Amino acid sequence: MCGIIGYIGARQATPLLIGGLRKLEYRGYDSAGVSVLDPALGGPSRVVRCRGKLGNLEEKLKAEPAHGTVGIGHTRWATHGRPSDENSHPHKVGPISVIHNGIIENHLQLRQELVASGSHFSSETDTEIFAHLVERQIVDGAENLTVAVRKALAKVRGSYAFVVMSDKEPGTLVAAKNSSPLVIGLGEGENFIASDVTAILAETRKVIFIEEGEMVTVTKDKVEITDLEGKPKQREPKIITWSATQAEKGGFKHYMLKEIHEQPRAVADTLVGRVDLENDDVNLDGVNLDVKNIKRIVFIACGTSYHASMVGEFLVEALARIPVEVDLASEFRYRDPIVGPGDLVVAVSQSGETLDTMEAIREAKKKGAQVFAISNVIEASIPRLADHAFYTHAGPEIGVASTKAFTTQLVAMTLLAIHLGRRTGALSRERARVLLNELVQLPNKMKEVTDQGAHLQVLARRYGGAHGFLFLGRGSQYPIALEGALKLKEISYIHAEGYAAGEMKHGPIALIDDQLPVVVLVPTGPSYEKTVSNLAEVRARQGKVLAVATRGDHDIGGHSDDVVLVPETALELQPILTVLPLQMLSYYVADQRGTDVDQPRNLAKSVTVE
Repeated sequence: MCGIIGYIGARQATPLLIGGLRKLEYRGYDSAGVSVLDPALGGPSRVVRCRGKLGNLEEKLKAEPAHGTVGIGHTRWATHGRPSDENSHPHKVGPISVIHNGIIENHLQLRQELVASGSHFSSETDTEIFAHLVERQIVDGAENLTVAVRKALAKVRGSYAFVVMSDKEPGTLVAAKNSSPLVIGLGEGENFIASDVTAILAETRKVIFIEEGEMVTVTKDKVEITDLEGKPKQREPKIITWSATQAEKGGFKHYMLKEIHEQPRAVADTLVGRVDLENDDVNLDGVNLDVKNIKRIVFIACGTSYHASMVGEFLVEALARIPVEVDLASEFRYRDPIVGPGDLVVAVSQSGETLDTMEAIREAKKKGAQVFAISNVIEASIPRLADHAFYTHAGPEIGVASTKAFTTQLVAMTLLAIHLGRRTGALSRERARVLLNELVQLPNKMKEVTDQGAHLQVLARRYGGAHGFLFLGRGSQYPIALEGALKLKEISYIHAEGYAAGEMKHGPIALIDDQLPVVVLVPTGPSYEKTVSNLAEVRARQGKVLAVATRGDHDIGGHSDDVVLVPETALELQPILTVLPLQMLSYYVADQRGTDVDQPRNLAKSVTVE
């Protein structure tokens, strides 16, 4: 994930670009850069960029100032190419400067074609490829920058937000969007481009949100939006009335609700640079695991991360056929665990600072195990303590009850399982291709679920007065039942239990009466009929059943009081969709009860005590 900012007007661009990048730095930590030009002077743009945090760029700009009233800026989290000065954005080819958020899926093919026709590359990034493509269109006679960008986009497959600047057309910025956020800020005699409205809110509150498959040509006095074919689009600006804090919340009432709705984007960011559709494989950010010598995998985690790890057990055993154990990190080191060489310990933590998990890592390493960390926070203690680190790229999660950190952990574990499965030989190339294609489609399917807020609000009003809840699921849906119960109790303070559906008759069935809502996870799959039988047991005892099922299931309505439907996807990916209604139900129940959703009592985001 990366941060984008652009400015065109009469003021000096560099301070505005740096101010915007400071708001966006959470989207990328490993490099930053700007390209700035002055239309009045007519000279070439000046590119200043460097590896490291934004402070490094600010120091470099003191020594190498970039003056001008037009510019673009970028803060990066590495995908294609390691963090380095050369791989930092903006990339400049001839008169063309480009910044980019996303991934060009056909980058290998395009690079080969460009090299064969004489292009020379100075970086490892896919972004530089687009700079070459635009520059090639200029050389071939494109009448202006907008046409050159449009023709270059026709050759590109993937997700992107591009902003392009040309020394030969200094009064224009051109941007395009597909599956990555882009917003235009409108001023008097000046305009802005950004990947997040918070980056420009200090300068303007009048904005236009660019939609999928659109291009925008921006001058200091005008904004023209078209589709990728050049057909004009009309859109009225919106006035942002949020306070600074509300702006950070994106207009949502709570951070948690914002973060629920950010999950499609967060999952897309987790996938960027990791999915290799050309080879039906997964890149683990350069991590080279000695897979042949891994005899067993042990997940260690706490809380929500523990539930994610339970799903990880299903994924790794199904796709890689490696035995897996899941341990609570808080219990791990106190039972003298049998772990050592041949074991891969996967430590999972949202914050990267969970003390129980850190101590479990130390115990595992002391006994000779290799440690692979999954974390959301760059350079946190757990990734640094581990032998290998894999970041989920969910962005900051302010709400204490985790949402997007959890779903991106599930995606990270899916990627790990596919990576391992391809190397153990347990996962065929054909099956990997199916799973990877389903993963790429997942953000859009997740949005279909998060768009059901009105329906979940109705259900929250219907069931929110209950004295307790029971959540049921089988297979990989059992950990989702646990997670649904945890979310509800964390923020609404209603007692809730998650149970394996087949175990209900061994005790929890005693709780069921006509006042107990039972949330049953029943997506299509091998456990469907058995779960429906458990559902029938609840209804026979007057329990109120809320079913989470797969779209197209025409029978489930006859077995339930209420139904929430999720799109169809691969069996292994279903938990990423089925957890979303549970998060939303918990949020709306808590909100109507008036609890402090973002800072529930007695809880903290990062648990740094044992």
